[in-house]
Amino acid sequence: MKPSPRHQSRIFAMQALFQWQFTQESPEILLQDFIIEHQVPEKSMAYFQQLFLETVRAIEAIDQRLSPYLKRTLTSLNPLELSILRLAVTELDHHPEVPKKVVVNEAIELAKTYGASDGYKFVNGVLDAIVKSTAVG
Repeated sequence: MKPSPRHQSRIFAMQALFQWQFTQESPEILLQDFIIEHQVPEKSMAYFQQLFLETVRAIEAIDQRLSPYLKRTLTSLNPLELSILRLAVTELDHHPEVPKKVVVNEAIELAKTYGASDGYKFVNGVLDAIVKSTAVG
């Protein structure tokens, strides 16, 4: 089954964010190059660009939001799982039109497909704690 445009957008955003974490290249230039290199389909383009740029522009706030839910430092995390968590926090905080359960499930699926063998459990635990604390607060 072909992934939905939104799911594809999340995959591309995760990959671009992962790349950006290592290069610290200008987000706009990285985005242009990434779109050409990966032949991002038109249906996935807008949400991919939005997610990636929102995440990069708010990276410090996102990391501060994540830190209390981690038992280790951000730098010690698997970089791909960190990218997934950052994108999920962006969606949770900036996209109320996307149900929280969908955000968490999408992040888990990305971690299962692209992360370490049990990375999805870690991603699930962190995001579950964030969602629960947000519901209480």
